[in-house]
Amino acid sequence: MKVLLAGGGSAGHIEPALALADALQRIDPGAEITCLGTERGLETRLIPLRGYPLELIPAVPMPRSVTPKLLTVPGRLAGAVNAAAAVLDRTGAQVLVGFGGYVATPAYLAARRRRVPIIVHEANPKPGLANRLGARFTTHVFTGHPDTQLRHGTYLGIPIRREIAELDRLGLGDKARAHFGLRPDLPVLLVTGGSQGARSINTAVFGAAGWLREAGVQVLHIIGPRNGHDAPVQATGVPYVASPFIDRMDLAYAAADFALCRAGAMTCAELTAVGLPAAYVPLPIGNGEQRLNALPIVQHGGGMLVADGELTPEWIRDTLLPVLVNIDQVADMSEAAASLGRGEADRWLAEAVVKIVEGTDGNPDAQGPDAQ
Repeated sequence: MKVLLAGGGSAGHIEPALALADALQRIDPGAEITCLGTERGLETRLIPLRGYPLELIPAVPMPRSVTPKLLTVPGRLAGAVNAAAAVLDRTGAQVLVGFGGYVATPAYLAARRRRVPIIVHEANPKPGLANRLGARFTTHVFTGHPDTQLRHGTYLGIPIRREIAELDRLGLGDKARAHFGLRPDLPVLLVTGGSQGARSINTAVFGAAGWLREAGVQVLHIIGPRNGHDAPVQATGVPYVASPFIDRMDLAYAAADFALCRAGAMTCAELTAVGLPAAYVPLPIGNGEQRLNALPIVQHGGGMLVADGELTPEWIRDTLLPVLVNIDQVADMSEAAASLGRGEADRWLAEAVVKIVEGTDGNPDAQGPDAQ
């Protein structure tokens, strides 16, 4: 089995691709999996760390408005498509799986040119331009959000790492808390703003640290690489553990009773998979996508929503803290979050890939009705 995965730029495109790669290798240890990316994204760091070969093609970002740069797009896109086609030829890929981002558009066009079957996975509620294009070339389209409107789309969930999907959060709780220096007898709030941290979240939690400590709530705070100077860490009393980053997020989830975090698609997928309720603070820029990511979780009782501009120390004291110390409410929210988890999405997507490679998918037109 030879598979080309096209997902680059952000971790939201790369991590699902890597989770699929791992699932494919569990099904077929001899599978030849190649990742396609550009030099502009995180893939140049994340993919080699996971041991998968990475092929790079030129990035062709689309201007968001009519500018002179728009005139350069066709020529640059043609070069990227040719480069992607060359990768398809070298690898002998039997199927292309695209996850969006700069790399996906030329990959879809190259696969269509080479008549290589295409699978599209869209993680977000609002599909990007690349995946809207890809969905015109295939009927094998899967979404990570139940409300995503995409041609031929079938709701699947977002592929996540096995160590997260299979996490026994409650069974591992005491061990995880000991790993971070947390007490086993007090509730734990996990705070994270993503790999770079989030200044607004950090500021609010730093300001509420005294109230959290007085209420007996421990904090495990991933502050980001440049945000540690104000962290209210102290050696005695109720622990407040701050770290620039944590490379064992499975243990962080296991240690926590509740999270305060952004609402990226991967974050929402992981928290529901492990049944960890959260107060979601959507990123205040963009098209409102993060709010849409969290909305089904909140509507089902598995989380809370607070706008970035409304997140203050006082909101934590008056709104979040009463929930954190209510054991029964946290348990009910955990159960509600877990009911939305799709921890098998990596396996389901891998099985779709295998069916196409083996020609058993039941769809003789693997390229979709628009292919020529």
